[in-house]
Amino acid sequence: METYITKRNGKKVLFSIDKIKNAVRKAFLSVGCFPTEDDLTSILGHVQITNGMSVEDIQNQVETALMSERYYRVAKSYILYRQKHLEDREVRDKLTFLMNYCDAKNAATGSKFDANANVEHKNIATLIGELPKQNFIRLNRRLLTDRLKEMYGKELSDKYLSLLNHHFIYKNDETSLANYCASITMYPWLIGGTKSIDGNSTAPTNLKSFCGGFVNMVFIVSSMLSGACATPEFLMYMDYFVRREYGDNYYRDVHRDADLSLKRRSIDKVITDCFEQVVYSINQPTGARNFQAVFWNISYYDRYYFDSLFGEFIFPDGTRPQWESLDWLQRRFMTWFNRERTKTVLTFPVETMALLSENGDIRDKDYADFTAQMYAEGHSFFTYVSDNADSLSSCCRLRNEIQDNGFSYTLGAGGVSTGSKSVLTINLNRCIQHASRENIPYMTFLEDVIDLVHKVQLGYNENLKMLHAKGMLPLFDAGYINMSRQYLTIGVNGLVEAAEYLGIEISDNPQYAAFAGSVLGLIERYNKQYRTKDVMFNCEMIPAENVGVKHAKWDREDGYIVPRDCYNSYFYIVEDDSLNLIDKFRLHGRQYIEHLTGGSALHANLSEHLSQVQYRQLLRVAAIEGCNYFTFNIPNTLCRDCGHIDKRYLKACPECQSTNVDYLTRVIGYMKRVSNFSLGRQKEASKRYYEAADAGVETEAELAESEMSLC
Repeated sequence: METYITKRNGKKVLFSIDKIKNAVRKAFLSVGCFPTEDDLTSILGHVQITNGMSVEDIQNQVETALMSERYYRVAKSYILYRQKHLEDREVRDKLTFLMNYCDAKNAATGSKFDANANVEHKNIATLIGELPKQNFIRLNRRLLTDRLKEMYGKELSDKYLSLLNHHFIYKNDETSLANYCASITMYPWLIGGTKSIDGNSTAPTNLKSFCGGFVNMVFIVSSMLSGACATPEFLMYMDYFVRREYGDNYYRDVHRDADLSLKRRSIDKVITDCFEQVVYSINQPTGARNFQAVFWNISYYDRYYFDSLFGEFIFPDGTRPQWESLDWLQRRFMTWFNRERTKTVLTFPVETMALLSENGDIRDKDYADFTAQMYAEGHSFFTYVSDNADSLSSCCRLRNEIQDNGFSYTLGAGGVSTGSKSVLTINLNRCIQHASRENIPYMTFLEDVIDLVHKVQLGYNENLKMLHAKGMLPLFDAGYINMSRQYLTIGVNGLVEAAEYLGIEISDNPQYAAFAGSVLGLIERYNKQYRTKDVMFNCEMIPAENVGVKHAKWDREDGYIVPRDCYNSYFYIVEDDSLNLIDKFRLHGRQYIEHLTGGSALHANLSEHLSQVQYRQLLRVAAIEGCNYFTFNIPNTLCRDCGHIDKRYLKACPECQSTNVDYLTRVIGYMKRVSNFSLGRQKEASKRYYEAADAGVETEAELAESEMSLC
């Protein structure tokens, strides 16, 4: 049987023993010796080659063999030769990357490791940010494998590297040393400014210093995270400072003059100026994030969510939040932000509306109507629907205090002092196909992989604790994040593709539901098994902006069955035109998301906006089905010639009639120009099925009839 080895570029080539012999001969000659055939035989007797082994592993064995046979000078020469060639190769690789990056269509396409549509521009700053990423990957792997050897032994450490290098698993954000994402509490900043997190600003004392200080604080916090920074208390704190300046009842007469300057601004104008200051500042690219804007998330709450989360909250001066004014401020921000997005591309904040459900509907009818109104007016935001007032949603966490199975989201809304420390993703399609190749029951193979990734995450947690103990994580020390409420996340990708391989129809049917439940339920079982009082795990269907494309590419190169160029991040096939909106809500309902304690998001892609009545009915459908996290995507049209932005999906600009248009839609979690997507993601975006309003349930009566069929 032929043996293939893996080259440094990832390509598989036929193994040749002669190449090893020639390398050894050169090493001998470099020290003035010539090896006999017996010498070669004794050295090569130490080298064991397995199918798929990397060139690096083979060379490591040769080094060990030379030392074992006491050819110390030869071994030294061989090591120095390898090191020189490594350095030369790295320089060549970086030069090649530099030129390819300069020639790439955009920054996401040019990036070798983590294509990110949020990096809008390709310039010297983004290039500088890309060049050290390979070194960070090596460093992170060495830190983690050393820890795994210490905790579990070399065999498990080697197995982790093997699964990683052969793309059974994927370590998210390996290009950064920082932990993943966080939903922070702003209280430490409210009382002490940013000095506790190595900043120099003092605590805010008025509305002006709140706005400026908030921007500084978010930039500092985000520089210490590799993922999103959620500030669930943002509007509540802003309302506090507005009330301090203009009185508790400011919202009742916001058009009265707020100052006596020549501007003669009204209270409303002061407030919207504050919105503008914060939003436009945070949407600017920052060097600490590779010249991209900060991933900033905020939350809105209905009355019942607000009472649940902040009913007992007390500000430093002894006062409490006030629902009536916050209610007005939330609505004002949403309407302002929606209109502001017709002026320029504003990606952040990612907004989530948190609503409590009861008896198959939204409990706060007023906020349900307002949510539907915002969708009908073209606003793009996420909605989180929970049936339990003890749960809270955040960019990284949704938690149920009563039941021991909290939900947590890496995209989204409010919650305090929580997040995800690290994400390690399982490529389900490769795992299941590999098991089939090896005649292993796929659940048996998956169980082995799942057990390993939990051990790896525990190793990562120990390294994080080490950094914390050495004072390198001030966000934890200052109380912005609570270590005990940070999760170790097990990600999944390729679930739909794995089901397709097994011949399972991707629709709401018992076979598909059973498959999803068995795989995700297995992960949840291990999450609970490895949970301790200090360590918590969750499971998430990852957004996979970058790795969804990579998994498909890698798997196709290795001969696995790959049905599309980007693996899905949903329970349905994104290009499938046979499913209507109700189907998709059902496929992201409680039966399917039961075990996804780290969350999933339904992206309902529509070609045009629905009416307020239709959106309102779909909120009821979500409550009935238990679909708790979703958004509606209607591509916005951006004219490249006159700059006009229209919240409709158009072929030509309505202002100047130019057909030179771009589109603004969600690459996965956040909105960006399609032209900023990586080429792989652009292909995926072009295949998305955008349902027309008349293709699904159109009228209120039809929606109501469909709703009845759900009961």
